Amino acid sequence: VAKVEDYTLPPYFDRRETPLPEVKFVNELSQEQKSLKEKEKGSWGTLSNEEKIALYRISFKQSFAEMNMGSKEWKSVVAGVFFFFGFTGFIVLWQRKFVYGDVPHTLSEEYQAAQLQRMLDMRINPVEGFSAKWDYENKQWKK
Repeated sequence: VAKVEDYTLPPYFDRRETPLPEVKFVNELSQEQKSLKEKEKGSWGTLSNEEKIALYRISFKQSFAEMNMGSKEWKSVVAGVFFFFGFTGFIVLWQRKFVYGDVPHTLSEEYQAAQLQRMLDMRINPVEGFSAKWDYENKQWKK
């Protein structure tokens, strides 16, 4: 016979937004916890600090201070981000070496200078463009 869980109860969560969850942390008490719950019904002055903490741990998994304590998870997140940055960098370098061809000749300084001279010779966009800023008599840019 398989044990059937009761999924109609709300789940237990330790959250700062709701410090008092709807259900207790421990649903099925052990014999020691049952005797402690019976002892709880009496005077709290007779309970030791360890017994009070054990009673608290029946209802709650963590204290509010433990919930507020930071975790070290940020280190793994930063490490993962740096890993993927490095991996992406290696992919880019590999693509530059093996996938892309040489830089086109149109990006060379000589070709761009010749292209600019050709545009000036053709007087391209004489009102507001290159030709408007070029002094054709002195062969230099206007000041």
